[in-house]
Amino acid sequence: MMRQALLALSRSKRLARFMTESPLAWSGARRFVAGRTVDEAVAVVQALNREGLSATLDYLGENVATLAEAAASADAYIAAVDAIRAAGIHSGISLKLTAIGLDLGDDVAVEQLTRILERAATKSPPVFVRIDMEGSPYTARTLRIFHAARTQFPHLGIVIQSYLRRTAADADALAAAGAHVRIVKGAYLEPDEIAFQDKAEVDAAYTALITRLMADDARANGTYAAVATHDPAMIDSAKSFAAQHGVPRDAFEFQMLYGIRRDLQRQLAGDGFRMRVYVPYGRQWYPYFMRRLAERPENVGFILRNVMREA
Repeated sequence: MMRQALLALSRSKRLARFMTESPLAWSGARRFVAGRTVDEAVAVVQALNREGLSATLDYLGENVATLAEAAASADAYIAAVDAIRAAGIHSGISLKLTAIGLDLGDDVAVEQLTRILERAATKSPPVFVRIDMEGSPYTARTLRIFHAARTQFPHLGIVIQSYLRRTAADADALAAAGAHVRIVKGAYLEPDEIAFQDKAEVDAAYTALITRLMADDARANGTYAAVATHDPAMIDSAKSFAAQHGVPRDAFEFQMLYGIRRDLQRQLAGDGFRMRVYVPYGRQWYPYFMRRLAERPENVGFILRNVMREA
């Protein structure tokens, strides 16, 4: 019930405006959001790199309503690409297609995505760009745009969600294409006919995706799996599969969100696994923040305690 309520609140534009202007709300969000500017986010990544962790920068924002907003969001991603190489940090970028105009049409999003990918390709080596997955109404369109763009820009990856019933078939296509794939459980509220509702089913689907995308044939095609989870059981599944099937540690990586399970992030890096931290930043942090709370409602108490302490 709390998860559904938090996800519903994440879609409130009125509450978003209030929260983004609230110093107290921002003090709580800083647990999960690296800063409001790219310079603040770069400083966070520099600190992570010193601990042996790589990163991906995500300029927060989604569902822009005008062409000008789509172009401005793409400009922010281009600025992030430039900042990554200027600072010499080990990081890529992640983006949502609705942040660069998908609601205005596929052609709008493709135009802005191409601008970003072209700038990323000018760097040596190219800055890696990953397209985040959003709610189910966007899944097919996002995958279609990804597959088309990747024929020209190999430094492009995608995200798939284990709770969607369609994802097993999508994973087969991505494995055949040799794609770089980030595996997540899913953070949007979806109906039963589209998504698994039971945690055990979601976990089983997640484990099956690890098996599929780390399999010999997938890796022979060039597939690279990013196991994005804070769940120790899923982490152990990936470790066990890799050990049993001789998957080298440089053939996959673990990923976690900034501010969550920092102890486990350092432990995995210390054990010799590739570990990447998803580092969000920007003023439009509210929807992202609420989805993080919905994933782990116990975080609500943690945030409230810290906000009250700072107040």
